[in-house]
Amino acid sequence: MFDVGLAEAMVLIIVAIFVFGPDRLPDVARQAAKLVRSARRTLSSARSQLSDELGPEFSNLDLRDLDPRALVKKHLLDDIDLEDEKPRRPGHRPLKEGELAPYDEEAT
Repeated sequence: MFDVGLAEAMVLIIVAIFVFGPDRLPDVARQAAKLVRSARRTLSSARSQLSDELGPEFSNLDLRDLDPRALVKKHLLDDIDLEDEKPRRPGHRPLKEGELAPYDEEAT
C-alpha cells in the first residue's frame, strides 16, 4: 500500500524514537494500531453498506474502478497497441520519414 522498504522503515523507527522517546513509543504504537483498526472497520462497514444500498445489480462492484485514473486506464489505454496498429480505413497509413501530409487545395 505504502511501498515502504526496509531502509525507510528503519529511518521511520529511528525518527519515532527521537520524536516520542523510548518511554512513550509503545503507547504511541498502540494508539496508532487502534486508529488503523478503527479506520479499517469503518471502511469495511461503509463498503458493505454501500453494496447493500445499491442492490444485487452492483454486487461485483469494485470501488477502485470508480477512480478516474483507473477508469481511463481500463477503458482507454488497455486496448492500445501502437506497434500492431493497422490502418482503420483503406488507404490510411503512417507517413514515412520526411513525407509531407496529403494536401487538397480545393478542400481548404
